[in-house]
Amino acid sequence: MPELRKDPILGRWVIISTERAQRAREAPRCLEENNQKGCPFCAGRENLTSPEIAAWRPPKSRPNTPGWEVRVVPNKYPALRVEGNLDKQGQGIYDRMNGIGAHEVIIETPDHSARLDEQPRESVAKVFEAYKLRINDLSRDTRMKYILVFRNEGRAAGASLTHPHSQLIATPVTPKRVKEELNGAAAYYRYKDRCIFCDIIRQETADRVRVVYENDRFLSFCPFASRFPFEVWVLPKRHDADYGGISKEELSSLADMMIVTLRKLAKALSRPQYNYVLHTSPVRWPRKDYWKTIEQDYHWHIEIMPHLTQIAGFEWGTGFFINPTPPEEAAKYLQEVET
Repeated sequence: MPELRKDPILGRWVIISTERAQRAREAPRCLEENNQKGCPFCAGRENLTSPEIAAWRPPKSRPNTPGWEVRVVPNKYPALRVEGNLDKQGQGIYDRMNGIGAHEVIIETPDHSARLDEQPRESVAKVFEAYKLRINDLSRDTRMKYILVFRNEGRAAGASLTHPHSQLIATPVTPKRVKEELNGAAAYYRYKDRCIFCDIIRQETADRVRVVYENDRFLSFCPFASRFPFEVWVLPKRHDADYGGISKEELSSLADMMIVTLRKLAKALSRPQYNYVLHTSPVRWPRKDYWKTIEQDYHWHIEIMPHLTQIAGFEWGTGFFINPTPPEEAAKYLQEVET
């Protein structure tokens, strides 16, 4: 059973998951050469994954068989497990609990080599629809407090398989990084009675110096205080704290936004390895009064972080980030890239 342990100084939770060590010994080695041989995510090898939780497939198509477009399965090497209870305990000054949560894989396509930005808009929209479906379903579990969707592209970004996929982890605590963002948004709202993210959208669309791409419902831009070279954020223009409320029309526009933005990064930077994370509001119904103004002050968004530099001792020791590329220069370069 995995375990969560709390740092008593920083209030940061760490997952101790010895089961993840098995992944290095047992997982298929198909990363370096984009090798399809033995890939458990390819069509026709559905028996190599855990039974599917959800799938986009033709009517009357049987689960765990070929013919699917998008497939969601439990991670075979989960960081957290959905079975059991939290069993919160104090051990002297230390706090711990069982590693209860959910860890799922969203297999984005049956095509082993089709990168996300190379797929049709309607196919990418189904991937983002899968995010919505799983977030809304897991939000009903009273043990869960936060659900994070993320994507690792390339070994430097943490990928162990090249087949296009995203992951989702639901946790029984709100992560410290997310809580800092939530607290910052709430403090801004208390001071100005406005959403900080909506204000950012207004300023970035007015200034235009950091905008990467804009469509009818979304904006992508390089943040004013970018931590990494060519870091890009994607925000919906419609204020909404919860990704689970995204509409069908917005899913299509988001697919367009992500395809164009990722293509620009791919062409400008020779297909860099990257991570993206989807930040949405925490699961609130177990403690409805905890985030009192979150519907007004928070705004879900996606953060894309290419791996072009390494985090070294200064960054680890201080929490500062050194970015050698001003976001204005990065955005100008990306604006000029044709897709």
